[in-house]
Amino acid sequence: MFKALLVEKDEAGKTSASVQEIGEDRLPEGDVTVAVEYSTVNYKDGLCIGPGAGLVRDYPHVPGIDFAGTVESSTDDRYKPGDRVVLTGWRVGENRWGGYGEKARVKADMLVPLPQGLTTRQAMAVGTAGLTAMLAIMALEDHGLAPGQGPVLVTGAAGGVGSVATAVLAKLGHEVAAVTGRPETGDYLKGLGATQIVAREDLTEVTRKPLESEVWAGCVDAVAGAMLGRVLKQMKYGTSVAAVGLAGGAAIEGALITPFILRGVNLLGIDSVMQPYENRVRAWGRIARDLPMDRLEEMIQPATLGDLPALGRAILKGEVKGRVVIDVRA
Repeated sequence: MFKALLVEKDEAGKTSASVQEIGEDRLPEGDVTVAVEYSTVNYKDGLCIGPGAGLVRDYPHVPGIDFAGTVESSTDDRYKPGDRVVLTGWRVGENRWGGYGEKARVKADMLVPLPQGLTTRQAMAVGTAGLTAMLAIMALEDHGLAPGQGPVLVTGAAGGVGSVATAVLAKLGHEVAAVTGRPETGDYLKGLGATQIVAREDLTEVTRKPLESEVWAGCVDAVAGAMLGRVLKQMKYGTSVAAVGLAGGAAIEGALITPFILRGVNLLGIDSVMQPYENRVRAWGRIARDLPMDRLEEMIQPATLGDLPALGRAILKGEVKGRVVIDVRA
């Protein structure tokens, strides 16, 4: 038996979430069984704990789209008992049981060895959000971003992706402009290394100008919508925006063709769900090397499985700051 957060649906279609003891025989098929130590809370987790919005097809269900722990048993030669591993993406926690339980069973291809220098707790302080942030930074670097070119904008900076992006970019020597809609998070973002705090309303007002003054040398955008339309008009010539989320909506205001043709701006889409194994290993290695661990600790909000129903509602309302780390054993 092991403890897990189980989401169930009644005959009327109403879902409920509670911590229960369940048997290992209910785990899905897979190559590797992991004793889960930590998980975290992402926006999709909030949807899965609540109504689901189509993300969960089969009930009962154990959410948790990422986890870190120790291999308990394996039929795959790449992993042996005692190995530390991390999993992000692959729709785990959405259409397959995920990390909100003391045990998980998955296909070996879904896992990545935990790099030296990271604990399982730190790995979940990074999680899918942090991995996405690192993939975005790597994409910007692949398109020419380097320190000294000007300020790099991070939208949704107080969230999971934004917090990690801010901390890593600052450590790499970039001037970071952090966008937030909550003035009370300014000190938190400056603590992560931001040199400038930008109010969200300064970038959401729609203007008729097809282009504005060149300001940003790069951008990690976790918001999209009207803000992305405005940011694109302010990018320097030949620079790039790495877009990782649609919290602000999929519709973009403005004459978007103008930044792309007249300024050669690149819009890079970043999806961490099914990244090739080599990319995931490279990104996790960069995280272990480039993410300042003291600042990582500042992002962490500790929690337990019992806290998850309330946390699921909070993250959907945009009320979660930094990274919530779930100790599934507590």
